[in-house]
Amino acid sequence: MRCCVCLFQRSLQCSPSKMAAGESNSRSSCLNLSNSGPLGNAPPSNVAHSSPASNGGAAGATGGMNRNAGNSNPLSGPENGGGADSSVRIAPSTQNPPRQSVGQSAAAAHGASASGAITGAASNMTATSSSSSSSSTSTATDASAAAVSSLPSSPASVLVYREPVYNWQATKSTVKERFAFLFNNEVLSDVHFLVGKGMGVQRIPAHRFLYSDEVQIGPETVMTTLYSAKKYAVPALEAHCVEFLKKNLRADNAFMLLTQARLFDEPQLASLCLENIDKNTADALAAEGFTDIDLDTLVAVLERDTLGVREVRLFGAAVRWAEAEAQRQQLQPTPENKRRVLGKALSLIRFPLMTIEEFAAGPAQSGILADREVVSLFLHFTVNPKPHVEFIDRPRCCLRGKECSITRFSQVESRWGYSGTSDRIRFSVNRRIFVVGFGLYGSIHGPTDYQVNIQIIHTDSNTVLGQNDTGFSCDGTASTFRVMFKDPVEILPSVNYIACATLKGPDSHYGTKGMRKVTHEAPATGIKTCFTFCYAAGNNNGTSVEDGQIPEVIFYT
Repeated sequence: MRCCVCLFQRSLQCSPSKMAAGESNSRSSCLNLSNSGPLGNAPPSNVAHSSPASNGGAAGATGGMNRNAGNSNPLSGPENGGGADSSVRIAPSTQNPPRQSVGQSAAAAHGASASGAITGAASNMTATSSSSSSSSTSTATDASAAAVSSLPSSPASVLVYREPVYNWQATKSTVKERFAFLFNNEVLSDVHFLVGKGMGVQRIPAHRFLYSDEVQIGPETVMTTLYSAKKYAVPALEAHCVEFLKKNLRADNAFMLLTQARLFDEPQLASLCLENIDKNTADALAAEGFTDIDLDTLVAVLERDTLGVREVRLFGAAVRWAEAEAQRQQLQPTPENKRRVLGKALSLIRFPLMTIEEFAAGPAQSGILADREVVSLFLHFTVNPKPHVEFIDRPRCCLRGKECSITRFSQVESRWGYSGTSDRIRFSVNRRIFVVGFGLYGSIHGPTDYQVNIQIIHTDSNTVLGQNDTGFSCDGTASTFRVMFKDPVEILPSVNYIACATLKGPDSHYGTKGMRKVTHEAPATGIKTCFTFCYAAGNNNGTSVEDGQIPEVIFYT
């Protein structure tokens, strides 16, 4: 309540403002402003000054008091120091100290402020002071008398006053300091938390606003902070959280963050997570948090055409997820229940992209596929024309950036013959790549067509990771001719693979002065990909590190 009233100061160093409003013949009742002041400070004490009423009646019983609209406090919020509106209540006095005459006058005081005005009339107004300030009473009385000497007369009088409030904001030079003052403080508190149980419960004051624009976010708090920022519509805080997540996005947490990004409707963060999963699909699938994602997130990932992993590994990851989901639903991890929890996700596994060996060793024996589905897929792998299958056979394209290639020979010679035996060379790389094809030598007798089967085999398991039965045409020069795989073949670092090519056609050129190590450096980034070639044991048609076929490997990083 910001009405202007008669204020008696405890300290006479301040100039009091006074007004009279309605007094009876002998004593007057006191209006006590008992609530917090407009700046959210402690209520003032009225003990120092009082005027007991002889008739015990309400203030203004005979004279009357008018109060304009505007007694609500316009200063609200932490920056203006607003609090609850101060209320005015009638408080009968319990003291009857000696009185000291101020003067005989009838007054109508007009005290104006931003929020309202109080008018009244006074006659025979007196003021009293407690014994503790009796030594200064006469000075205050003289000042009071001077202030009211010009007031017009009124049939009744009542003393209305309020002590000055302590303005805590005046001692704080910045908004940050004011907010720091309010932290864990009852001042302006509009909500309380009860923490603990029984006798140990604590009542903690709080305020429903942000104390500052400074934020400290960590891995343990970022998701709960993002939730709060979303709930209370604080875009700046939300942006801080999203930026933190972007900077800390890795393959081992990409699936977890993708789930949260979808939950909190953060499309930009979700897009970054999906791009990370595309580039690091194998690592993301192997992460512990993968099996904790929801079905919708799993479906969103399996629908993508840009995943950089073999389909058989996607199937294995989906089975692991199904086992975890069955446990969450308190189901036995039987093949039937795994298929049930996978739902639509199972149809998004592209079984036709697997090799027949991969399919026979994994999905065909899992029990998750129906018998008719297994038969249909085996026919798809073995007969021509291939029958229709219920699963997607569109290749996933995980390739980004620029196509790269390396050549392992420094010189070309003539006459390399073929009799149905495969040319083979073993190799490894220092970083993950995707091989998309080989460059092969062609005929020494002019333009010719060749039939060829190319393969990449995992050396330790003897598993065919990629292959293609195709052909190519050559022009009789010593150049290499591209032969491509149907799908990119993922090559992991420090793992041995065998590049294999079986040609049918006339004698061809071949390479000599081969190099055991060949390094490719990306012009834009300077990233180096190092190939190491070794002799492939067994029948290899004479191809080795020094001489032979398969001079070129075409790949993406």
